[in-house]
Amino acid sequence: MIQLEENKSIENLTTIGVKGTTYRYCKIEKTSNLISILKSNSLPIKVLGGGSNILWTKKFNGLTIHINTKGVSVEKETNSHVIVNINAGENWHEFVIWSIRNNYGGVENLALIPGNIGAAPIQNIGAYGVELKEVFVECLAINIKTLKSKVFSVEECEFGYRDSIFKNQEKNNYIITSVKVKLSKKGHHKFATKYGDIEKIVKKNSLSPSKIAKAVIEIRTSKLPDPKQIGNCGSFFKNPIIDEVLFEVLLKKYPEIPNYPSKNKYKIPAAWLIEKLNYKGYRDGDAGVHKDQALILVNYGNSSGLEIFNLSKKIRKEVLDVFEINLTPEVNIW
Repeated sequence: MIQLEENKSIENLTTIGVKGTTYRYCKIEKTSNLISILKSNSLPIKVLGGGSNILWTKKFNGLTIHINTKGVSVEKETNSHVIVNINAGENWHEFVIWSIRNNYGGVENLALIPGNIGAAPIQNIGAYGVELKEVFVECLAINIKTLKSKVFSVEECEFGYRDSIFKNQEKNNYIITSVKVKLSKKGHHKFATKYGDIEKIVKKNSLSPSKIAKAVIEIRTSKLPDPKQIGNCGSFFKNPIIDEVLFEVLLKKYPEIPNYPSKNKYKIPAAWLIEKLNYKGYRDGDAGVHKDQALILVNYGNSSGLEIFNLSKKIRKEVLDVFEINLTPEVNIW
């Protein structure tokens, strides 16, 4: 039986913890229930998972569907790899821990990324030199209008940097119900240790998924605030990618500018840009920028989503004015 709630508070359903309401709300434990609710619904829809990448700015006069389907299973196995199917409501980090316990490799660099499995392909989540697309096989999704299921291959997902077809042509058209990934077995692991401080922490001669994940967790916990302690959405902005002409101009002004070159383009850390403008640790009421990580906007307790959104607009405008770089939010603004 599907329980529908009215005028539901979303404060405890998102990691940033701002106040807000949705006219109707239901939690989905089975995919069959999802199809049933879609059949009977005539309201606008928002789909909620772990609530870690959402900034709620106003009351939603529609139906919020909270995906909570569980299940992880090995569907295929060879001497070198396993294909694992994960239901959309599973927590991403818990899945990473599951893979490590089984000594499967491929997602260890993505440890401690907040959110659920269903959001992973939408964002093409990534961290420390690894992206989901590198292990992704396919995902199953339901078309909201036709209620038909469709399998999206890695090619069909059109993955980019924190981007996919689900943020573009198919935005708001599908609800992802499960994801399949290909993980490596012991003796067939390929480790990524070059990005960030991983190499400083782990010893190359004794690498394992567990040791890489432990290093990533150590780095992330030292730099990133725990949403249980202070409300946040993780990284608020994407790291911008600029062309060579603009990079050369900025390099003359700021010889110390950190950058990651790739195919005549340069990825610039958004945190560096924001920190350069003295926003690190900035606070306006209960909306602010974290004191240790300028990429994270925080709710110190009673900030509204609109106040945090307005702070993000202020930062974007100043970055554009000073650096001629347009920061793009990684967070979904609702």
